Amino acid sequence: MLANILSDWRRLRAAAPSRRRALRFAAEYLALRIWTLVIGWFPLEQNLRTARLLGRLWWLVMKRHRRRALENLRHAFGPHCDERVLRRIARASFEHFAQLYLVELVLGPLRVSEWSWPRYVELGEIDEAIDILLAGRGAIMITAHFGNYELLGHTISRLGLPLTAVMRPLDNPLLNDFLLAKRYESGRLSLIYKHGASQAAQRVLAAGGTLCFIADQDAGRKGVFADFFNRPASWYKSIGLLAMHFQVPIIVGHAVRTRPGMHYRLEVERIIRPHEWADRPDPLAWITQTFAAAFESAIRRRPEQYLWVHRRWKTQPPAARRTANGVATSASH
Repeated sequence: MLANILSDWRRLRAAAPSRRRALRFAAEYLALRIWTLVIGWFPLEQNLRTARLLGRLWWLVMKRHRRRALENLRHAFGPHCDERVLRRIARASFEHFAQLYLVELVLGPLRVSEWSWPRYVELGEIDEAIDILLAGRGAIMITAHFGNYELLGHTISRLGLPLTAVMRPLDNPLLNDFLLAKRYESGRLSLIYKHGASQAAQRVLAAGGTLCFIADQDAGRKGVFADFFNRPASWYKSIGLLAMHFQVPIIVGHAVRTRPGMHYRLEVERIIRPHEWADRPDPLAWITQTFAAAFESAIRRRPEQYLWVHRRWKTQPPAARRTANGVATSASH
């Protein structure tokens, strides 16, 4: 046991930029292990109610997060939207993601098996998407920080359909390993890390597999910009470029909470097929804007299930940055 502790500490020191950060990583890991042990003593529904209360506490205590969520909502729904409505949406979002992060990501992989999934998940109109996955000719499946984004791929893999998910590992290696251990030990869900994933992603599609992304990450200045809730947002080019290169469809899907508790429905918002972009003057921009619009359409129906505290619009195109700083762009002359 002592050898394991020393080995874990060496891993933390290698991953952390300082001893203080390594100690913080160790505290996070210990807290998660204790939390997992404690919630294992109580029924799932009671744990979710507790997490919802902790979400309200998050809303009350974390002023910086509260301000960011409300600012994003004001941009998304316009200055004329009732401030009380926006605050209700934001608070509900905090409660939803507290349940997701504190309970569902920890217990979900253990509860949702190939036999038990109908207790927690219902299938919407996803027949067309399932046909694409069964055809084995390659596909890209994308979702956003919306609903239970982990449950989407997890459930489909439990149905026996092989998927490969691209993800960014957590900075804390012990936390990362713990959360992934149960998630990928059964089912047919494989994992590749985002850094250096290009060749592995290409091999998946070339072999007719399905590649999965959480696609609403900020892609920085090198991304392709597309409008998202009335503001330009930076999106990774890789999704569109891979779809164009391998001529595979893009499936935009979600797992949305349908009622209190761990009850979700799988939905497909849009399937973008190769013939749709074939004659576009800028197919990459068109593909990106199309799936961004599909995300927005779904989120507008259930805004309380989107992660509004997410710094989604952190990177702005140069013209927008100049305008924000009070400098007129050439288009404004």
